[in-house]
Amino acid sequence: AARITAPVLFLVGWQLIAPLIPSAILPMPAEVAQAMWEQLREGTLVEAFSVSLLRLAIGFTLALVVGSIVGLAMGLSPRIEAMLHDFVVVGLTFPYLIWGLLVAMWFGYGWIGPVLVVFIAGLPYVILNMSEGVHDVSKELRDMAAAYEVPRDRVMRHLILPSLSPFFFASLRYGLANGWKGLILAEVFASTSGAGWHITSMRDYGDFAGVVGFAIYFALFSIVVERLVFGR
Repeated sequence: AARITAPVLFLVGWQLIAPLIPSAILPMPAEVAQAMWEQLREGTLVEAFSVSLLRLAIGFTLALVVGSIVGLAMGLSPRIEAMLHDFVVVGLTFPYLIWGLLVAMWFGYGWIGPVLVVFIAGLPYVILNMSEGVHDVSKELRDMAAAYEVPRDRVMRHLILPSLSPFFFASLRYGLANGWKGLILAEVFASTSGAGWHITSMRDYGDFAGVVGFAIYFALFSIVVERLVFGR
């Protein structure tokens, strides 16, 4: 009941407050619903999201593979952690807007820029979570494995990797979320296709109900992913 009540109250508040705001570009809920239906009926929604989701899958898969390897190396080696820690911190805090502008200047308007921004946006979260997961492995168990001269590959397979499961899923959740936000921003500046570029086009043509409708589709997408993937 609470999950149903919250969006209903949001829509009611939107309907009541929107007429009181002195802006000609704030659409009413009915206008946004009409725009969302048109986007779905004409196929622009499916076309834009299919391009963006493919870029997201490519960029984040690369970030997951590279980040897991680098995170394990940082967790197992203090020297490697000392070398790379500051770069990871910079990656966590560096604005996506700057990355979007840089890839647009370097690679032009195509696929490379948005995929690269997804990779850069998701990589630090994967590295940091995997590294912290290695640090979180029980020191007593690691010392016992060393005392009994357990081979390093068995320690990795039976002790460290199983202990990383919660950290792996945390990196998957936060890395994917930040990769998605970075992708949309990159498509605004460095692409001629995808959801971000489509939003920019609607804004340029004055279709403000369409812009809000796409924003709601983003929200629905995040809720579906949370319920069907990460919730399970």
